[in-house]
This record gives sequence, structure tokens and C-alpha cells, in this order.
Amino acid sequence: MLSEKRFEHSLNVSQEAVKLAKKYGADTEKAEIAGILHDILKDTPAEKQLKIISDFGIIMNDVELSAKKFWHAIGGAVYIRSVLGIEDEEIIDAVRYHTTGRNNMTLLEKVIFIADFISKDRDYPGVEDMRKTAYKNLDKAIVEGIAFTITELAKSRDPIVPDTIDAYNDAVWAVRHGKG
Repeated sequence: MLSEKRFEHSLNVSQEAVKLAKKYGADTEKAEIAGILHDILKDTPAEKQLKIISDFGIIMNDVELSAKKFWHAIGGAVYIRSVLGIEDEEIIDAVRYHTTGRNNMTLLEKVIFIADFISKDRDYPGVEDMRKTAYKNLDKAIVEGIAFTITELAKSRDPIVPDTIDAYNDAVWAVRHGKG
């Protein structure tokens, strides 16, 4: 289902997720699985992603409907549950929220979110700083990652889903109150 490049990225995210899981005390097996599956529908055409989402009864709000770049995460979570038979809610949620984040993310969700940002195939400006931050403070890395995402989405005038704003605020609070 994935191009060679996307499959390689998924392997890299999985490897990074295991390292982060070890560092922060998350379940390494779940991190490995969620990392490999996080982009399972990324190369699937948007229309097919939307069909998978609707066929399995997921109702998206208007902002989610207009944010096509996030459909692969919503659809991916549905797909791994309904087609692959994965029943572990932590893995399903880690796939579901790997692009948007959300309020009160679990440790596994945070690990996958950041592993996707810092996997060894990533080469955006500032990725090295992001990698360092990720191994010092996971919530600081989430703040940085979401700030980057929000900036990019705002520049291109794309919608920002409420989960992303909630995740940002939650991570900022955690950093400011020494929880991260």
C-alpha cells in the first residue's frame, strides 16, 4: 500500500519510536507497531481515504473534512482496527493522532508524534535541534513540532484542526509546569 519511500519512512519512524519509548518508558513493542503503521494510508488517494472513513461510520467535522492532509491518520486508525484487526486502543490512537496531536496525549501518542518529526529520513531546517530537544524533553519537542506545523498550515492558509491547538496548549502547559 506504500511507495518504497513511504515504507522506508515508516521503518525509520518505527526505529525512532522504539528509541524514544526506551528513553521515556513507553511500551517499545507498541511503539514499533504504531511507528510502522502510522502512515498506512498516506499513499492512498484522498477519495479512497474518505470512503474508508465514512464506510466505517466516522463522522468528521467541517474542519476535519477540509483538512485532507490529515485524513490518512483518521482513516489509518480505522483501517488498522477494522481491516488488520488490531484492537489495542493505544496503537490505534497513536496512529489516529500522529499528525494532529490532541489534548492529554498518552506517552505512546507523544512518542509516535515526535518520532514522525525526527526520523532519520527527515531533513527540514531545524530537524537537528528538534532531535536534540526530543531526547531532552518530549513536551518541549511537541511544542516545537506543533508550532512548526501551525506556522506551515497558516502560511498556506490551510485549516488547523482543533485537536492541534489543544495539543499545543496542553504541551505548553506541561512544559511551563514542569510536567514534560
